[in-house]
Amino acid sequence: MTADGPRNAPDVVDVVALGESMVTFLPSRPGRLADVPSFERAIGGAESNVACVLAAAGHSARWVSRVGADGFGDHLVETIGAYGVDVASVPRDASRPTGVYFRTAGDRATDAHEVAYYRAGSAASAMTVGNVDMAAARAGRVLHLSGITAALSADCADLMRELTAPRPGRPLVSFDVNHRPGLWQDGSGPQLLLDLARGADLVFVGEDEARDVWALEGADAVRAAFPDPEVLVVKQGGRGATVFDRGDVIHVPAPHVDVVAAVGAGDAFAAGFLSATLRGLPARDRLRHGHLTAAAALTVPGDLAAPPARDHADRLVALDDTAWGRLRLGPGWTQAPGRADQEVRTP
Repeated sequence: MTADGPRNAPDVVDVVALGESMVTFLPSRPGRLADVPSFERAIGGAESNVACVLAAAGHSARWVSRVGADGFGDHLVETIGAYGVDVASVPRDASRPTGVYFRTAGDRATDAHEVAYYRAGSAASAMTVGNVDMAAARAGRVLHLSGITAALSADCADLMRELTAPRPGRPLVSFDVNHRPGLWQDGSGPQLLLDLARGADLVFVGEDEARDVWALEGADAVRAAFPDPEVLVVKQGGRGATVFDRGDVIHVPAPHVDVVAAVGAGDAFAAGFLSATLRGLPARDRLRHGHLTAAAALTVPGDLAAPPARDHADRLVALDDTAWGRLRLGPGWTQAPGRADQEVRTP
């Protein structure tokens, strides 16, 4: 599968990512939110994470959203723009704030952590078909969306229905289910997420999500429930991921990673897979690029990490199956590429 589309129009970019971003506050030390004395500011947002990683990987990317007319909105726009992402389609809302959230450091053994969101009534939750620049949203080879946006408000859900509806000349629509139980209060989540996924061309879903949301067990059951997308990627945690690409079914195990924090790994995986899709690479290589970009995020404490240099990632992706299976990646691995075989170590 490739992401073909009009490339000569000046406003067309490789990827458009639409969705809410928030200012994130990371703890200065481990402990309960009640006990942490101070926090460091960062940014977080599934769709803008994907845009930032793709821009850092050399692709043209645009973020479409809304932020408040406040300092947090300034920080988001300036920080995301500094990655090289086009932020011209992010208007300010003077009547609504920019969303923020706080989280604790995750326990490495269990990934247990607290998260406190302050996003109700945010500027992004007021996105509608009427106030979003739809031409800018559709002017990409790929339009990347997630289920988080659909949960923000009824207007956002309608916007998502419009963007995933069949229409001539639409970009390749990429949809990450990204189920967040706390955002769905009325029970509409499972059906709406299913409908949106069925309208997309490329879908990312976790095997655990599929089990929790639709009681689907295993990748084959997920594919049976999602027959419409041309490409379906079922993420299977530490076991790897399986892609259903037309009639092909390919599983690629994940490399061993010394995890620092799991936040942002799913977004990074999507970015790596989309980058390889934009390059027209085969399905196995798309999965491997997804795993490597996720490994970059897993080995840093925040939501965003610089992806490995393209030539470094390409060398690792080209490893034979045995060498790939011995791959061990820890903090700093993207900064010291060396030769591909220097990354392969027997535990």
